[in-house]
Amino acid sequence: MDWKIELVFVPVSDVDRAKRFYADQLGWNVDHDQTVSDDIRFVQITPQGSACSIAFGKGLVDMPVGSQRSVQIVIADADAARAHLLKNGVDASEVDEQPWGRFVTFSDPDGNRWTLQQLPKRD
Repeated sequence: MDWKIELVFVPVSDVDRAKRFYADQLGWNVDHDQTVSDDIRFVQITPQGSACSIAFGKGLVDMPVGSQRSVQIVIADADAARAHLLKNGVDASEVDEQPWGRFVTFSDPDGNRWTLQQLPKRD
C-alpha cells in the first residue's frame, strides 16, 4: 500500500499576503482559491515539480501563525534556488554546506520556515 503526503497546512495571518508571497515571489502554482463562506477560505498552492501541495486560508487550522518549521524541499541546485529567492525579494540564508547536503532556509511573511536541500551526489 502506498502512503503519499499530498497536502501540508501552513498557518498564516493574512491569506492574500501569503498567496502573493507563495505565488508571486516564490513562483509556485495556485491550484485553488475557494471562499466557502465568511468563515472558510481554502487556498492550495504547489511548488513546481512537487507532488505535495501546501494549503492555507481562513478557518482551516488551529496551529499558531508562523509555527510551521519542519518542511524540507529537495531542490537540484542550492545556489540557483537562493539566487531565485533573493531576486524575488525573499530573505534567504547563505548556503550551508554539510556532508548530507547543501541547505538554504527562508521564511514566509508570518515566520513559517522552509528548508531547501540539495542532495549530495551519490555513487
